[in-house]
Amino acid sequence: MSGFKNFLLRGNLIELAVAFIIGGAFATVVAATVDVLLDLVGKIGGTPDFSNYEPGGVSVGAWLTAVISFVILAAVVYFFIVTPYTKAKERYFPSAPPGTPEDVQLLREIRDLIATQQGRTPPA
Repeated sequence: MSGFKNFLLRGNLIELAVAFIIGGAFATVVAATVDVLLDLVGKIGGTPDFSNYEPGGVSVGAWLTAVISFVILAAVVYFFIVTPYTKAKERYFPSAPPGTPEDVQLLREIRDLIATQQGRTPPA
């Protein structure tokens, strides 16, 4: 029973559940935004749905609508989610300054200690 309790209370499971719920709710917002932008494209081109478009008798309208929807969706996600999130993350949680990784520094200390014990001068 304690294994089941540990499984339920593990942090990753709760985070995943919250992400799933928020993602589902947010998908509705993104889909509505895409619909608004497709309607604006439709105002320019005459119709937001290209399903009946058949140049030369080839039905490419549904594919064209899907491609335009995908590009708009990707733009909405990038410009309204990824870019602001990245800027906020850098502002409130700046990345560590570049430097020597901790494991490399430890290996250098070990190398210098061995060189000192053997009577040699450690490399610079």
